[in-house]
This record gives sequence, C-alpha cells and structure tokens, in this order.
Amino acid sequence: MAAKNPWFVDESNIWFRKESGWPDEVPKNMEFPQISLGDMLLESVKKFGDMKAVWFLGKFMTYRELAGYVESFATGLHKLGLKKGDVVAFLLPNSFQYVIAYYACQRLGLIASGMNPTYKPGELLHQLKATDATTLLTLDSLYAGQIEPILGQSKIQKVISTNVADLLPWPKRTLGKLLKKIPSAEVKGALQFMDLLGTSPNVPEVKMDPQSDVATYIMTGGTTGLPKAAELTHFNLVSNANQTAAWLYKIKPGYCTVGVLPLFHSFAMTCVMNITLRMGGWMMLFPRPPEVRELVETIAAIAPKDATSYPGAEILFKRLAEFPDLEKYNIMGKLALCVSGAGPLHRPVQEAFEKRTGAKLSEGYGLTETSPVTSAGNFWGKRKIGTIGFPMPGTEWHILDSETGTRDLGVGENAVGEICVAGPQVMKGYLNKPEENRDHFVEFQGKRYFRTGDIGYMDEDGQIVIKDRKKQLIKVRGYSVYPKEVEELVGGHPLVSEVAAAGIPDPDSGELIKVWVVLRDEGKGKLTEKELAAWCKENMTHYKVPKLVEFRDNLPKSMVGKVMRRELQEADPLYLERKKRMQK
Repeated sequence: MAAKNPWFVDESNIWFRKESGWPDEVPKNMEFPQISLGDMLLESVKKFGDMKAVWFLGKFMTYRELAGYVESFATGLHKLGLKKGDVVAFLLPNSFQYVIAYYACQRLGLIASGMNPTYKPGELLHQLKATDATTLLTLDSLYAGQIEPILGQSKIQKVISTNVADLLPWPKRTLGKLLKKIPSAEVKGALQFMDLLGTSPNVPEVKMDPQSDVATYIMTGGTTGLPKAAELTHFNLVSNANQTAAWLYKIKPGYCTVGVLPLFHSFAMTCVMNITLRMGGWMMLFPRPPEVRELVETIAAIAPKDATSYPGAEILFKRLAEFPDLEKYNIMGKLALCVSGAGPLHRPVQEAFEKRTGAKLSEGYGLTETSPVTSAGNFWGKRKIGTIGFPMPGTEWHILDSETGTRDLGVGENAVGEICVAGPQVMKGYLNKPEENRDHFVEFQGKRYFRTGDIGYMDEDGQIVIKDRKKQLIKVRGYSVYPKEVEELVGGHPLVSEVAAAGIPDPDSGELIKVWVVLRDEGKGKLTEKELAAWCKENMTHYKVPKLVEFRDNLPKSMVGKVMRRELQEADPLYLERKKRMQK
C-alpha cells in the first residue's frame, strides 16, 4: 500500500499501538477512491434506494426520491446555462432544498457555497465577492432584508427563490402560510426552485477530476481576520466521509443523525449530511436550533432506538444534560453515540450527559480546512477525556515548532507546539490567497502539512491535548497563558456556568486577563464579581488570575455553539481604548 498510496501512514506510529487504544476494527490505512460527491450519492442510492434519507418538518424523503430531485434540479441548472466551475451560493436554513441543491451542484461540477442565514448584508456581500458567486438560491423571507440591499454590488446574475415549506405536503404548506406560521415573501424577478425541480431529468455527463475539482467553498471562522474561502475538493470530502465511516464501524444503515448544526458549516456538511448519506442513514433536520423540549420530543417520537447520532458543540449537550424534564421523555437508549466538536469537552458535561441520556459522548477535532474531521475519540473502547482522540485513517499529525513548522517537538507535556496535519481531507488551499497558503502549509517528511494554528502537545498514546489557539495566547509579564486553561479553572467555581477569557493590552504587564462569566441560576445575586475575583486569586497561579471579571446573562456564540472570545474582546471598552492609544 505504501508504494501506491500517497496517504500511507507509518503503522509503527505510537497511536497505532494496542496499548494506546487504537480500535482493532479500524484500518490504519485505507485506499481513497477518486470519485465525485455526486458519484458517492449515486452509489448510496443503489444500495439504500427505498430507505429514509431525510426528515424535515414532519416529512420523510427516501434516497430514491432525493436522487430524483437532485437529477431534476441539476438538469434545470444546466438548462439555465450553468457550467462546471460556476459558483452557486445558498442562503438557506437546513432543509430538503439545501441537500437537493448541494448534491445537484456536485452532479454538474458546480461549486456550492453555503452562507450563514443570520449574516448581515455586508457579511454576505464579502462572501459573494470572495467566491465570485454568479447564482444565488435564497429563502424568500431572507431576500428583502439581507440580499436586496447588496445584490447590485455582487456578480449575482440569477436568483432562485424557495419557501421553507415548498416540499411539504400541500395542506401543511398552504395552511402554514395562511396562518402565518410559515414566513413567506415574493422575490420579484426570481426563478422559482419548484419550477426548476419540475425539469425532466437529463443530467449531462461532466468530466471530473476529483482531486483538483472544487466541490465547495466554505468560509473560515474569521477568528484571525475577515473570513477566507477554503477550497475543498470532491476528493477531500469523499475521503473524509470514508475515513469517518471506517471510524464509526458499529453504525449500521438506517441510523439517524440529528441535524441541529447548520449545513453551511463544515461540521454539519460532513458529519450530518455527507457521512450520513455515505453510510445509509437519515438526517433529522431542523431549520433553526430548536428549544430543548422540541428536540427531545422529536427524538422521542421518531428517532430509532440505539441508532441515533448527535454531532454538536458542548453547549448543546450541556443544555440536554441540564433539561429538568428529560426523564419524562422516552429518549434513554435512543442516542447511541454523540460527538462534541467546535471546542473543548469538559468531563462534568460528558458525565452528566451520558448519565441522563445513556449515550456515549466523545470529543472530535477538525477545521474547515480539513473537511473538517481530523480526529475523534474512541466510542467503543478506551477513551481519554481532554484529548482530541486519534487521527483518522490515512491522517498523519505532528507537534511542530510554532515558529517555522519544520521541527518535530516529540511527545510530552513539555513539548508544546503547533498541531500540523496531513491527509486526503486537507483542503486544496485558500481561494485567491497565495500568501495565506504559504503561511499555512509546510513540507515535512515528504508530505504537505497544514498548520492548524492550534497549540498543544502529544501524549504517550499519540493523542493530542489542545492548549489553545496560537493567536489567542495571552502574554502576562512574559508568561504564556492559554485562555482555555483560564476558562477551565474559573469554571471550577460551583456557581459558574460558562466562561470566556481573553487578553486586554496593559502597559505594565503586556496584557492582563479578563473573563466574561455566566452564573448558574442558583448563583445569581449570591456571588459578586469581586468575590469571584478573590476566589480566583486563592485558587489559581498568580499570572493566570483574571484582573477583570464581568458577569453577563449569556456569551456570544457562533451557530455551531463556539464561544466568540474575539467578539467579547473587541467590544470591550478598555480593550478599544488601549488599542487606540497604542496605535497613536
């Protein structure tokens, strides 16, 4: 395999040792097929044709029905003149339409680019310009407020409109609009999604090079500046689906994936949509994150027992674990396994969630630039809380020095450096960003590694512990302080529910630490900011103690549940004042 497979990983690596806990059932190396995402879907349709593929707002759609819609919509796009390499932007919530349009693009070699439905016009315009999108598929109710103001500044030539209920049975669709339970609006001059869906299917044959042809542009999180478009190829995404399918070796066709995460985000694109369709499962899609009660009621009503997966951020599992009425619903044993990503998983959350749901909850790790799944914990064997698990089959990782990215730092808590990964799921690059590509990729031991920007160390089992983001390190009197560690320490107070930490410029110490804290209900009115600061001084090393404490009702989070430290930091009056002073 080593001679033929450029992604071959040396099987003497420490994470493959039996005592490290690598599952016997998972191959250490794999062959990665050169097929498109469209081909992957067609393979699944042949295997699982009459099985459920998607559930949305009370209606199921089978694989065969999904494929029929995909073929018709792809044909409709082709007849509009769209050709391989054209970019189609989606301003849609999770829905039948999103899945259909995404795979229709893959059948034609079009590049799909999902947009955040909560974005403001300026943010949407940035993405449209960055990706050179020429066609837009939009939810009708979002058009007037978010697209119309900026449409003339973009390259959009065709607008396709859809209503969230377009594919629901007519009584629900009609009554929902009449009773104003389903928002709708007219988009003048737009093509109609349903008209294109009525096209007689006749998809042209498109010659594809999966390894170089881009399937999607996904915007990075923008934690270090304006979001950039990551170019993910068909090969990247099919490989990542196959890697993860191998890791989930006990999962059988017919399982359900709970789709609360938004499909425009790489986490949901792969872990809710692509992997589920690759493995013969079905998606339970929600157009917006549901209240906990609605989620629990839906899982209880339709999710299969011991065959339901739930990918999400820690906050989603925390909310379920703290839901007071959980025992009233029949969900114990329904959730077979869950994966926490987009941030650290803390032991109290994991233990409380597993106890109350009967599920297995492990931590995973990934980035938009890696399709995104890089690693995951062991679901059915030895698990370690606090690590991001094992690299996926065919994935290599090292801790390299964060300055040059060329020196392997080895193993151990003292060998802290930048996490760098190589594998078939690593993106082609950032679109039109040659300097960024030079900064983020490095050749090491004959492979092309992506420099993740995350800082951590590798333990004796080859698993990695993340300390924090390289660019979010706080420098206090020469000490390097990791925000994540401060958050975990302050979070140890029994009345603290959530914490975010960041650095504020300081003329004496370089930076001082500020924490924004959400208290548990039982702590509100009983603990003051001054008392918490005093507790920190008693329980934390001097240079890790936050000098500023601010209580808040909530912390700003992305749509996948990641706390937005940077947003808190940059809105802080003291941060703004001192930054302005430093720039003079």
